[in-house]
Amino acid sequence: MRWDVYAKAIPELISAVPVTLHLAVVALLAGFCLAVLIAAARLSGMRLLSGVAYGYVYVIRGTPLLVQIFFLYYGVGQFEAVRLSPFWPVLREAYWCALIALSLNTAAYGSEIIRGGLLAVPAGQIEAAKAFGLSSMKRFRLVVFPQAVRVMLPAYGNELILLIKATSLASTITIIELTGQARTLASETYAPVEVFISAGAIYLALNGLSTLSLQAIEARLKRRGGLAMQG
Repeated sequence: MRWDVYAKAIPELISAVPVTLHLAVVALLAGFCLAVLIAAARLSGMRLLSGVAYGYVYVIRGTPLLVQIFFLYYGVGQFEAVRLSPFWPVLREAYWCALIALSLNTAAYGSEIIRGGLLAVPAGQIEAAKAFGLSSMKRFRLVVFPQAVRVMLPAYGNELILLIKATSLASTITIIELTGQARTLASETYAPVEVFISAGAIYLALNGLSTLSLQAIEARLKRRGGLAMQG
């Protein structure tokens, strides 16, 4: 065991953490916005719209994320129409391809989480809100969404952890995030065990902090819910 490698590797690996976090956080936010639209399409009752949304979720969930990243980075550039389009300056960059792939992937899983959370709201409470004369927007904002969030949050916490780990696949298309930096250091130091143990420890710390933060948010929502019920 070479302890000097740990002393060198850990600071250099930490320097790559902002790239990992940026990929994860931006992909999660963009994916959430898209997931809301997909979930709304699934619940719209319109057969065509619901079918398209279901097809999207089926394809994304049924294919590996690595294949999706490779398709965006290596595949779409094979089409001349894409190279001539205004999107090419974005799609030719590895970073944007990874970010788009992560966003599209998490949107598919997130849409099922959101759909499940919305369906979990008791129909009786929605009917009661209608009886009070609340508009559809107010029913969603005051009754449906707050309860759905409490159901969705634990599952979305798992999705965030999976997404942080999934960013490691971005290293396969030349992005120097945490895993990419670890691969570079391993080739320089010839000490892959020490380097990847360090990288694993940093991933563990990131996911541990994410879990604690989400647990704090969940506990706060439960307290607010309990106070609201007492009121």
